[in-house]
Amino acid sequence: MTKRPTKTRIIAEGAKIIQKNGFNNTGILDVLKAADVPKGSFYFYFKSKEDFGLEVINYLAESLRRTWTQPSEYPAGSPLDGLKKKFQDAAVYFQNTGCTGGCPIGNLAQEMGDLNDVFRQRLEEVFREMKNMIAQFLRESQELDEINRSLDTNELADFILNSWEGALLRMKTEKSVAPLLIFNNTIFGTLLKR
Repeated sequence: MTKRPTKTRIIAEGAKIIQKNGFNNTGILDVLKAADVPKGSFYFYFKSKEDFGLEVINYLAESLRRTWTQPSEYPAGSPLDGLKKKFQDAAVYFQNTGCTGGCPIGNLAQEMGDLNDVFRQRLEEVFREMKNMIAQFLRESQELDEINRSLDTNELADFILNSWEGALLRMKTEKSVAPLLIFNNTIFGTLLKR
């Protein structure tokens, strides 16, 4: 197994620490130690901690893109069931992690949205990408008459994303996947029920 390039290692390890501690509570030395990189190397790869944070957001956005755009194995060829499976798989993941972490983009938005306009703008772009990925599933579902063709898929995707992010916040405070199950039941059992 080949070792990842140093900058990628710093970003990947930094993303894990930020997910656990938050951006402001993440020290550069902790990130370098976790990445097994010598002290003093940070500024060779990043202009500032803010530059590093933006690289972490890009890394997380790419990870989300890979997860959401993998060739979907839709149950019986159904985009709607494929979308449902994405959220069900996430609920299983959070159950297995003890309902910790949540959405790294949502966490950063909560922490940094009011503190740093550069972060806020980049996080807004990532949320827009997330919404667009959900909307694509919904458009494909409309094409197959799985959901009502009169629904505004962009508005519905926004609602689904907002509901999911709220469910993740509740999950973290309740230490239970119950909010995620309520989300799935309401979105797929009521709102988008065929």
